[in-house]
Amino acid sequence: QVQLVESGGGLVQPGGSLRLSCAASGFTLDYYAIGWFRQGPGKEREGVACISSSDGSTYYADSVMGRFTIHRDNTKNTVYLQMNSLKPEDTAVYYCAADPYGKCTTYDYWGQGTQVTVSS
Repeated sequence: QVQLVESGGGLVQPGGSLRLSCAASGFTLDYYAIGWFRQGPGKEREGVACISSSDGSTYYADSVMGRFTIHRDNTKNTVYLQMNSLKPEDTAVYYCAADPYGKCTTYDYWGQGTQVTVSS
């Protein structure tokens, strides 16, 4: 069935890097915009990054600009979030979501999240 599964989270030290994966099953990711969201402890869920389906345009929250990169590998039906120069405030559960309209606005499918903890 339609499913998104995140992986790649874990514990890293400040300044370290992680690459999160969002693997899709039941549909083909290249027809959808894919977004990454996160929710830290005591914080609201926020959008982190998105890649559109039409032209591959990417969007980033100001807080991660220059540190995070979103990209897709259609042969693997997977979208990645490369996270560099991680900070303690990046600690959160990270979710991927799929937008069938391809515009990074309306998300019908959500994964269950993967924990990222940045701490020394």
